[in-house]
Amino acid sequence: MAANTGFVIVGAGLAGAKAAQTLRKEGFDGPIVLLGEENQRPYERPPLSKGYLLGKDERDKVYVHPPQWYAEHDIDLRLGSAATGIDPAGHEVTLADGSRVGYAKLLLTTGSSPRRLPVPGADLDGVLYLRRLADSDRIKESFTSASRVAVIGAGWIGLETAAAARAAGVEVTVLQAAELPLLRVLGREVAQIFADLHTDHGVDLRFGVQVAEITSAGGRASGVLLNDGSRIEADAVIVGIGITPNSGLAEAAGLEIDNGIRVDAQLRSSDPDIYAAGDVANAFHPLLGKHIRVEHWANALNQPQTAAKAMLGQDVTYDRIPYFFTDQYDLGMEYSGYVEPGGYDRVVFRGRTESREFMAFWLADSRVLAGMNVNVWDVTEPIRDLVASGHPVDPSRLADPDVPLSGLLGQPDSTGR
Repeated sequence: MAANTGFVIVGAGLAGAKAAQTLRKEGFDGPIVLLGEENQRPYERPPLSKGYLLGKDERDKVYVHPPQWYAEHDIDLRLGSAATGIDPAGHEVTLADGSRVGYAKLLLTTGSSPRRLPVPGADLDGVLYLRRLADSDRIKESFTSASRVAVIGAGWIGLETAAAARAAGVEVTVLQAAELPLLRVLGREVAQIFADLHTDHGVDLRFGVQVAEITSAGGRASGVLLNDGSRIEADAVIVGIGITPNSGLAEAAGLEIDNGIRVDAQLRSSDPDIYAAGDVANAFHPLLGKHIRVEHWANALNQPQTAAKAMLGQDVTYDRIPYFFTDQYDLGMEYSGYVEPGGYDRVVFRGRTESREFMAFWLADSRVLAGMNVNVWDVTEPIRDLVASGHPVDPSRLADPDVPLSGLLGQPDSTGR
């Protein structure tokens, strides 16, 4: 039998679509099969908790490409086609219908799934999770009929859905086991700013609480019972307690798994013909000198472009500084860098935190590990440069709005400072 010359991509989200696009852009003219478990063509996820959920963006805006794009670029897009197995030795992917697709190179962009709430009542009607387009539709619909919702989890998804609910005029209670929102991600100094933001917009924040049960009435969720015996009444319960990488397919195929699919800086797995990108990939980052798994849009947008080029034999590595953003009420934020929980020794602020127009920088040994800009724009590149440089900075100059960020990299500014 002749060797297979085609490429297969498992996972028809943003990462899968961008990989297919890059393969064609780089001149690959062989077969490309893009397998999607959902019946929706590839779409982006940020609008599901932001513009689309808020009703600001039309549904068509969430899709990566128009419907005709796939045929025009000879991409065999197969929707509703779940992959159920990989045979690395035979270079084949098995589908749910029993059919097989051969590959020369395989890219896994299988993403992640929401963690399920492990308490009684978690499967009741009216308990909602946000991952797919249909989930966003259900949550948006709940805002039209609910007068009050409970949000379990004060991470990015929890806070963004809380903001969307408040914008729709719904009363919101946020329940969080930690003592502040986003505490592991941002640390105490900046987490408090997000707590104040939601309090100022009328959200009832309950920290240090444990959920015991989702209560019901008439077969639907009616609220949340906490371990201390208190009850939160709600017409809908939204759960956002994190996600787990969809690495089961890779694990069953014998690939190395470590908090996702472990890949090198070229996004290649322990099998030289299988690559991974996006949420599911725990990739070695050359600048950081360690493996990291990033669960954000920019990774799903950019990482598969490197994977596609590597699949074509190009000498590339993925070394972009991690980036994510959020929009909540009148606050817009961008974050560049990577900090392990507790992995910094100080936070330096530039600007006015009380007016929510500022930058924050996480430092270790005077080196900038990450930077965040809140309602301050066009500074992502200099923040990224500070992080990538690895050079020590003077914290007092970093905090001084009159010192251009570029001046902190050893280049004097126009005043000679």
